[in-house]
Amino acid sequence: MDRLHAMQVFVTTVEAGSLSSAADRLGLSRPVVTRYLAELEAWAGARLLHRSTRRLGLTAAGEAVLPACRQVLSLAQGMQAQAAPADRAAPLTGQLRLTASNSVGQMQLAPALADFVARHPGVSVDLQMQDRAVNLVQERIDLAIRIAVELDPNLIARRLCDCHSVVCAAPAYLAARGWPDRPEALAAHNCLTHSYFGQSVWQFTDAQGQPTSVAVRGNLTANDAMALLRAAECGAGVARLPTILARPALASGALLPVLPGWTPQIAGVWAVYTSRRHMLPALRALLDFLVERFAAEPAWGPLGDAAPLGA
Repeated sequence: MDRLHAMQVFVTTVEAGSLSSAADRLGLSRPVVTRYLAELEAWAGARLLHRSTRRLGLTAAGEAVLPACRQVLSLAQGMQAQAAPADRAAPLTGQLRLTASNSVGQMQLAPALADFVARHPGVSVDLQMQDRAVNLVQERIDLAIRIAVELDPNLIARRLCDCHSVVCAAPAYLAARGWPDRPEALAAHNCLTHSYFGQSVWQFTDAQGQPTSVAVRGNLTANDAMALLRAAECGAGVARLPTILARPALASGALLPVLPGWTPQIAGVWAVYTSRRHMLPALRALLDFLVERFAAEPAWGPLGDAAPLGA
């Protein structure tokens, strides 16, 4: 049997989690999938998968062979794309594995991906929402969406758009604790901070573009912006939130913006991936789609750039 096809069957089986699911994705019968796997195991000289009626898992040999198979398949797809440019208009196929924070995933990425797979029904997407910076190679992630001021220079990334923030608090909290009139006044307030973004220092620029920083502290830190939003709505303290997330609460009056003359530090929304070489056509198409989609969404901008959501 064709070893390249056997590698594709092996990789798809691992991603799908079962022989039956892999057979459905590849348009093959389960016995054919089994024969391909047996052929690859014979070639490798080792068992690659633990298979049972309820569970499928990689053996130690399978863990070692899987990255090599992915690399070979990526090289083969790149060679095919270069050898047959006329086929670039062919329907996109394949599975993409993405990761993003819970807030970004719920607010924009999930709806965007729904539109993308509707346009390209041959592409399937596995979205993993988790509020930590994952290792793309170890966790077999094709694309990560991250919000950050700066990225590791070793990462490859495309900036999707700017991410503006707003400092805000519930009316009840402000009535009890007073309104901060300058960034320095935040030092006297209970500030709700993000574990990975400005946990101890918040940075601002004034109307003249002059920067200032203030040390902040509080009794609640979270690694999820949605959790900070809910805590702020309950009157727990002052939060700095992405405008796309805070707009509904600001529109309803559940939160009120403070420090209107000061602009919180602007971050970027980034699409991060491992390599520009031999990029799968489906991944390249998704990147281009997300660049257009995120840049066209004014809710990421400052409060004055778009009407609040729900207004």
